[in-house]
Formats: sequence, structure tokens, C-alpha cells
Amino acid sequence: MTADHPLDRPVWASLTTRQSGLALGNARAVRLDPDYGVFVAAADDSAPNLAALGALVRAEGEAGMVEAGDWPAIHGVIAQPPVTLCQMVAGDLKGVAPGGFDVVDLTAQDGSEMFDLARLTQPGPFFGRTHRLGDFVGVRQGGRLVAMAGERMKLPGFTEVSAVCTHPDHRGHGYAAALTAVVSGRIEARGETPFLHVYPHNLGAIRLYEQLGYAIRREMKFTLLSPA
Repeated sequence: MTADHPLDRPVWASLTTRQSGLALGNARAVRLDPDYGVFVAAADDSAPNLAALGALVRAEGEAGMVEAGDWPAIHGVIAQPPVTLCQMVAGDLKGVAPGGFDVVDLTAQDGSEMFDLARLTQPGPFFGRTHRLGDFVGVRQGGRLVAMAGERMKLPGFTEVSAVCTHPDHRGHGYAAALTAVVSGRIEARGETPFLHVYPHNLGAIRLYEQLGYAIRREMKFTLLSPA
């Protein structure tokens, strides 16, 4: 299986290049260390490579594929119906000035708070060490972390913006826009292109990202796999 663009297969592209140090597996199939995330990918859909992917899922537990195309059944693995995602890529980024709040850098010491916020708001898969996949920023109110955004998949020339979330009691203040703009701007300043994934039914988030300079590139499919 070939991809027309590296973002068509972002998991494979990231775990075989810039994030290979966090990958389990081999040249046939790789998965992100489960402490960091849920992602898995095979080199292609040939029988030996699918077998290697299935072995990783059975050995390490539940995992998810992010792919542009359809994949065949994998022996020994249960695949949930694919969930559609919109992949968006930044073009002409627009800066956002924080209105009455400070954006702060988050570190490993903030990890437990970040995990708790992600568990509450469910921005996507977030595990004990997900916050170590890249730079994260946040907003604190009264000393409490109430919003954050950061980086996840990294492949040559691209870095994914992820974990954009705000505590339900603190929404409506522009935190998500400001944090996304900061993370995106830092990625661009490194000479990389920011991208992200969002559910197509989340029209409010899509409009926000479009206002920041993102455009929908294509539909992707997230497929959750578990051992049979």
C-alpha cells in the first residue's frame, strides 16, 4: 500500500521517523508505546504485515489505526466500525492575542493535572505519558489547570496539534483558540506545518480552526482494534 502524501498515513510516517524511539515492533508493523498512546500501523496491507500488526495488538492490547484508506480484516483482532475524522492542515496562520489570561508552558510536573483534564473533557486518547510527546501549553485560573493544547504525532515536515480541551466550567473565554494558535505558531516557527484531526460533527471546532488558518485536507478513518 502506498500513500500519496505522508499525512495519508500519519501513524506509520511518525513511528518510523521522528518518533521511532517510542515505537514497538519492527519493519512490518509498529505501535506507539502504550504509555504514550494508542496508535498502531503496518507497512502495508500484505498478509505478513497484517499478521505482525495483529501480533502487536494481541501482545500490547487495544490500539487504533489512523488511515486514509480501507484496510482488510486482521486475523485474531476485532475491529470496531471506523470513525470518520477530518484532517485539517494549517495554511496562512492567524495569531490570537490572549484576552485577560496568560498562556503558560506546561512541563512533566503538570502531567497528573493534564491527564485529569483530558480524562474529564475527552479530547481524544490521552495516557500517562502522552504529555511527553511534544510541547504543551495551558491556562491556569486560581492555580488550577483549566485548558491546554499540545503536540502529538511528528513526521518529517509536520507536527500534529492535539489535546485541545477546556474544563466545562471555564468555556467561552477563548482559551482553545489562543492555545491552538500558540502551539501552531511554534510548530510553524520550527519550519514545520501544523495539522490536526477533528470529528466532522464538531462544527464549532472546525469553524474555530478555519478562523485560525486551517483548512480541511481530507477525511481520515480511525479504527479501534482489540485482541479477539
